[in-house]
Amino acid sequence: MSTEGPTTSSVEPPPRRPKVIKTNQQQVLLYVVLTLLLSLATVWAGRALVHNSETLTFAVGAPNSDEALFAAKLAALLKNNASRFRIKIVNPDNAKALAQFDRKQADLAVLRTDAKVPLRARTLAILEHDLVLLLGPGNKKIKSLAELKKKKVAVLAENESSLAFVRGILDIPDGPDAARIQMAPQGATLDKLLAPGNGFGAVIAIVHASKAVRDKAYEQVAKRGGFTLNAIDETKALARKFPGIADETLTAGTLSVSPEIPDDDLETIGLEWLLVAQSRMSAATAGELARTVYENKSALGLDSGFASRIEPASVEKDAYVMAHQGAADYINDDTKSFMDKYSDLMYLGAAALSVIGSIFAAIYAKITRIAPEKASELSTAILDIGERIEHAHSLDQLECLQDELEGILRGAVIGLRDGTISTDGLDTFKLGYEFVRDEIGMRRDYLKRHAGEIDETAQDAGPPQHDDSNVVVVKTAQSA
Repeated sequence: MSTEGPTTSSVEPPPRRPKVIKTNQQQVLLYVVLTLLLSLATVWAGRALVHNSETLTFAVGAPNSDEALFAAKLAALLKNNASRFRIKIVNPDNAKALAQFDRKQADLAVLRTDAKVPLRARTLAILEHDLVLLLGPGNKKIKSLAELKKKKVAVLAENESSLAFVRGILDIPDGPDAARIQMAPQGATLDKLLAPGNGFGAVIAIVHASKAVRDKAYEQVAKRGGFTLNAIDETKALARKFPGIADETLTAGTLSVSPEIPDDDLETIGLEWLLVAQSRMSAATAGELARTVYENKSALGLDSGFASRIEPASVEKDAYVMAHQGAADYINDDTKSFMDKYSDLMYLGAAALSVIGSIFAAIYAKITRIAPEKASELSTAILDIGERIEHAHSLDQLECLQDELEGILRGAVIGLRDGTISTDGLDTFKLGYEFVRDEIGMRRDYLKRHAGEIDETAQDAGPPQHDDSNVVVVKTAQSA
């Protein structure tokens, strides 16, 4: 017969769990959202800084003029290349285009060097050359421009400004003599102008160089013996008198291959078509525009040949229209790289961002997370378990203390991994854990050795007195 005595045990307080440092999830979420917004704002601002759109007004002549067609091509090119520049084309008449530019109502314009050049005009590129061709009927040679003062001369050109230019180089003032120099009728061809019935002693043709080399009309008229191409020997004198005039050399066969016209290199004069910008335009803008024009020559040439051989602006100090500083920098390869321009700013920005980042990180640490607990602070909980070991009178009570100790260890390991517990005082924690663990082991051995004595003591004591402050439950061994 087995006797089971009253079973008593002390009611232990709930096992203490190590403090778990939790991050405020709402604050973290808010921080992530703000960080994303800040990143997007930074990217957008950087893109806006680099690709800030700038609209440039381009004043040209009639919508079907070469200048207007070139401006339209340039505008389309910039748009298709996602450039930060946008071109706004305005079309006053030819005379008013440069006047509008001179009044600073336009950023860009195209001018020929026989025009009155605005003071603020600076060259970005040479778009085209105009050749002055002195043509005589049949085999008649014209030895000098002075011979033309007594002849009836037809000016074959696309605009009325060429008539004033020819009268200027012939030094013919306004009056009755000026009437002998007249514009060729609309639609008139070279062979008709040089025909005996028209009475013209010479034709001065002012044509785009790119168009002249393509025009087969010269070859067809030459095969019929219709004209003689004459040199202009006064080029240097004219260039001194009219600074916009340039020396031009026609190589053999320029106008006609068969028969070869000219049959040898021939000196004449010419004019240049310039793409000009306001002097106040920034060097960066002018340089980028010049680069775009130079690197896209084939795309900007017109079907008529205009601007098909774009050349860099003259960077010489005695150039008729000085090159814009931005274009000159690009031509001379003096353009500063992005690092050259903004290195100082980047260094200052990096230093500022470093300080701001440190402040931001400190604020983030304050508002979004609690400072990690030191590992040494967990030693208090471990020592508390150690103090309760001697009051454990059964293996079950000891197992509860063992579980509580292991829970503290498990929480510490997780905290070290997550960063909620620092390694400060880790050696103290380890020493305390090992000490209490060994104490529990020794107490377990003690309880196992004295298990019988504890049972007998419990039987002799009789029913335990009820004590609200400390209720103890003791399990007695089964006796046979």
